[in-house]
Amino acid sequence: MVQDERNPGRGAVMTVGHAPHRRWRAASASAVVALIATTVGTGLGSQPAVGSSALSPAEQLRQETLTAAVDALRAHGAGFGFGHGGAQGLGADLGVIVSDVVNEASGDSHVRMHRTFAGLPVLGGDLVVHRTTAGAWDGASATFREPLALDLRPVIDATTATTRALTTANALTGALPLAEPGLVIDAAGFDGTAPALAWDVFTAGTQADGTPSMRHTYVDAVTGKVRFVDEEIETVDGAGESLYGGRVPLSTVASTENFELRDLTRGGNYVGDVENRVDDCLPILIPLCTSSAPGELFTDADNDWGNGSALDRQTTAVDAQYGAATTWDYFLKVHKRRGIANDGVGVYSRVHYGTNYANAFWNDTCRCMTFGDGDGDELGPLVSLDISGHEITHGLTSRTAALMGSGESGGLNEATSDIFGTMIEFYAKNPVDVGDYLIGEMPQRKNTPKAIRYMYRPSLDKSSPDCWSERVQNLGVHDSAGIGNHFFYLVAEGSKAKTISGVEYRSPTCNGDRIEGIGRDAAAAIWYRALTLYFTSATDYFGARAATLNAAEDLYGERSPQLVATAMSWDAVNVMPGLRR
Repeated sequence: MVQDERNPGRGAVMTVGHAPHRRWRAASASAVVALIATTVGTGLGSQPAVGSSALSPAEQLRQETLTAAVDALRAHGAGFGFGHGGAQGLGADLGVIVSDVVNEASGDSHVRMHRTFAGLPVLGGDLVVHRTTAGAWDGASATFREPLALDLRPVIDATTATTRALTTANALTGALPLAEPGLVIDAAGFDGTAPALAWDVFTAGTQADGTPSMRHTYVDAVTGKVRFVDEEIETVDGAGESLYGGRVPLSTVASTENFELRDLTRGGNYVGDVENRVDDCLPILIPLCTSSAPGELFTDADNDWGNGSALDRQTTAVDAQYGAATTWDYFLKVHKRRGIANDGVGVYSRVHYGTNYANAFWNDTCRCMTFGDGDGDELGPLVSLDISGHEITHGLTSRTAALMGSGESGGLNEATSDIFGTMIEFYAKNPVDVGDYLIGEMPQRKNTPKAIRYMYRPSLDKSSPDCWSERVQNLGVHDSAGIGNHFFYLVAEGSKAKTISGVEYRSPTCNGDRIEGIGRDAAAAIWYRALTLYFTSATDYFGARAATLNAAEDLYGERSPQLVATAMSWDAVNVMPGLRR
């Protein structure tokens, strides 16, 4: 039986925590205080404000749920570092901001909260409070569980912290600050560090391969040491070719003279031509790299787009729009989610970025994907189905668990995008770009079997590990994603050699065990539930194990084959109880 902090009677496996959403954690202390006041006034009260209109039944349920969740935290929060007294009754200087409320059809509820200390965001201090259908406390998912007691007087000032961040920004060119640094409490616990006061220095620049950078560097406010770096621009490693899906359907908009490549049936997804320009992230030009739409929306006279050649600029736009549409459909029809934020709003895509730019990236600030045309040799345009799904999933992750971009949580972030990029490819049933467990195989030209990453045996890329070890937390996030990818393949397909879509798969386990897969749909359902209800921003692989076991038990039962297979698959990649520290 799997034990879980949600219910002491179920055992002793814990889920792991997360830091606030990027835009929230970049707020100043005064802004956070204002948010707390708003939450206390409207989010935690049981009655609407005087003079306001009556709440809808759905909003009333939401208000009642979050109020009850905070009440439950007051009663049970001692095990998570909370106390008594203070503005919200959670302890001196402690508070929470509610960011999401999920009410399930069963009556169970899950409320995601960000922790504050003296009005400052607590990175890694977020948690999800779980309550049963009967309203009983069912535990909480959290990484950070200790009381906080810190001296909030910085020794180094904001200017010094900014200088330190800029001089230690690895492989960035033209790095400049985008905002005044703000104080935060770093309780993410990377490399075993204790909580400390830190400066959040937000900078923009360009990474070594030409990818834009929008980076939070957390500088210890006492020692001046860089504690960790969190990159907002999410990338996928290069790819190649073009015209990956053959002839595909598109939903467009008819204007007075032309058709526009805009999809109003899927939240307004649209595609624009960057015309081989690159983002200029100078502070004076912030809108160009944070919130501007593509320079030129694609239009066409006859509503028949592209010609199957990469020389035609519309062709990659077709792939990008098809990928966005398929991703929307997958999450809506399979997971009942209307867009990345579940708000019915789509995304936009920019194609033809830069010259010989062999990458693609997601920018969470502008809610957009950007695709390069490849290097013309090993990699073609990076607009295949699995890459589109990968990039858009980064946006979904940022609005749920908000997994950080460093350490094992960064690897989980990338693995999550690889997992759903793969599932979207299988979902599409495209006869040209068939479903497989190869990441970026369509644009890749020279590898055999050709791919950027190999979920069934990650080490085939020469840099990703098949099995967890202590060194994983020090790898780059795309490499450390191999552990999550290998786990997912095993739990979905098992370890027996097989052929899928013409590709032969052999996925040896790290412990020699034989795994029987439960099917990719069941595996994806478990991962999605773990991501949206149990993962938090600093979740590592051992936290992911606990979270997926919780999700498997929720979906299939405490003695189900799915739960057993989930546990065995984590064992098979060396993520097993007692192995770490």
